[in-house]
Order: sequence, then C-alpha cells, then structure tokens
Amino acid sequence: MIKILSATLVATVIAVLFGPRYIRWLQSRGIGQNIRELTPEAHSSKQGTPTMGGLLILGAALVPYLIFAGKNVPSLVVFILAFGSGGIGLADDLIKQRRRRSLGLNAKVKLLLQVPLVMIAVFIALRFGGVDTRLTVPFAKGSLAIGGFYYVFAFLLIAGFSNAVNLTDGLDGLAAGTVAVALFACAGIAFLRGEADLAILAACLTGACVGFLWYNSHPAAVFMGDTGSLALGAGLAGMAVATQTEILVLLIGGLFVIEALSVMIQVVSFRLYRKRVFLMTPIHHHFELKGWSETKIIVRFWIIAALLAASGFTLYYLSNQIGVRGR
Repeated sequence: MIKILSATLVATVIAVLFGPRYIRWLQSRGIGQNIRELTPEAHSSKQGTPTMGGLLILGAALVPYLIFAGKNVPSLVVFILAFGSGGIGLADDLIKQRRRRSLGLNAKVKLLLQVPLVMIAVFIALRFGGVDTRLTVPFAKGSLAIGGFYYVFAFLLIAGFSNAVNLTDGLDGLAAGTVAVALFACAGIAFLRGEADLAILAACLTGACVGFLWYNSHPAAVFMGDTGSLALGAGLAGMAVATQTEILVLLIGGLFVIEALSVMIQVVSFRLYRKRVFLMTPIHHHFELKGWSETKIIVRFWIIAALLAASGFTLYYLSNQIGVRGR
C-alpha cells in the first residue's frame, strides 16, 4: 500500500514540477494544437495551445513505475499497451504538427498499427500472465469461455477504449480527470487481487494525470494530444485484461462508452434517416451548444465518471466477497 501511494505522489509531483519547463519547450518549438473545423466556435481561441502533453504524463508515470514496481508480466502487458499506444499517438501528433492541420494518421492506419501491439500484449498475457480466455460477469455463476475469439474481443476493447478516450479529450481537463478516476478504481481492483505491480502502474498513471491536470484544467495551458489519450485509453483497457475485468470496465470507464456511443448513434441516425440526434458529437459538444459552460460540463462529467468508477469497484468487491463466502 505504501508503494502504491508513494508512486501516485511521485508521479503527481514530477508532472507538476516539470510541467512549466515542458510547456515552454513546446512553445519554443511552435508545437500547438490545430483546432478541428467541426467543433463549437468557442474553441477557436484554443488554436495554438501547446499539445503533446501526453509525453509529460507518460514520463511522470514511468519514473515511479521503474522505482517502485517489480515489473511482473501483468504490469508489463499494461505497460506495453499504454506506452506502445502512446507511440502511435505521438506519430499522429507529429504528423499534425508537420502538416499544420488537425488530422494526422488515417483512422485505418491507427487501427492497423494497434493490431500487432495488441496481439503481442494479449499473447504475453495469456501465455505468461495468468490471464485466460474466460469472461467474468459480476455475480453471475460461472464464466463465458470464448477461446481464440478472445484476441478479437481484446482488440476491440483496447482499440475501442483508446479511441473513446481520444474522443473525450475535447474539453480542458475532461479526459485527464475522467481517466484518473477510472484508473484509480483499477488500481484498487489490482490491489484486492494481490497484484501489487499492476496496482503501482495504475497508480503511476493516475498520479501523472492528476499532476497534468494542474496545467490542463480550464483554461488549459497544454493539451495531452493523441500521445496521451491513446496511451491512457489503452492502459485502462489493458488493466481490464490483466485483472480479468473486461466486462466490468464498461462500467468503470462508462463515461468513455457514452462518449463513443454518442458518435456512433449520430452517424447511424444521419446515414439512415438524415437526422441528427445530438446538436454535435461527442456528446460533451452537444451540451456546449445547449449553452452549458465548459467548466460546468467538465465538473459534471467528472462526477459521472467518479460515480461509474466507484460503482464498478464496489461491484467487483461485493462479487468477490460473495464468491469467497460461497466457497
């Protein structure tokens, strides 16, 4: 427990202390955000805000992980997914900067790059990390064995969450704050399972997100970019794979599911009926156009994310307690 708390604190302090220097470095090289056209007009003022803050998050998480964790197989699986996806996001961000536009890697290219990364990580998890191909549903008797289809399922889960967090990263501090509470719940689950190294890694990422929020809160001085959002989403889903909570993470990270579903609903509705369900997606933009202030949306989404993460953690704890008594 002391190592977990220490890792959280160290990651937070590193992000806070090195934040100003890193932001100045980004500014000196003209690395700024290019705002997409399909966003509310109020976002035009954010044009040029330093981006690629995901490197600060990953760097702040890496140091305490190397210091406090023993680097067992489950934590290495999550490490590979998070930092590997961060590398894909970094390539995307660099292309955006070079071309001075809001679009980087093609969506299909991103997915293709994620395929070998996920396959390697899942193979390691199944072969050496104690993970099996059964899906567990809280309070349900038995589990669902899906065999080799687990690779496909894991890819959809990991790629889905990495892109869902990317979609959520549209308001100052929204993604960092919501990911932090979800990862905190995952750290708690790993601790209950006796997976100390896994809990430490989740704590490192949580602390790094909290420290990053010091500069990413409204009005943001830096954005995380795809480097951060893809890494954090993959890390969250990776925690679910490593702790065998693949179904439960849909509740723990429920806010990201909502954000992604809003986009899917909008696309399907428009293609089939030529009608929009929301004023704009992802759904946080819908509330912006409804007249909610950015701060109100962010705080309320943080609250929803915290409630969902707490509910997921509680379900895991209660289902385990019942299981123990049943034996």
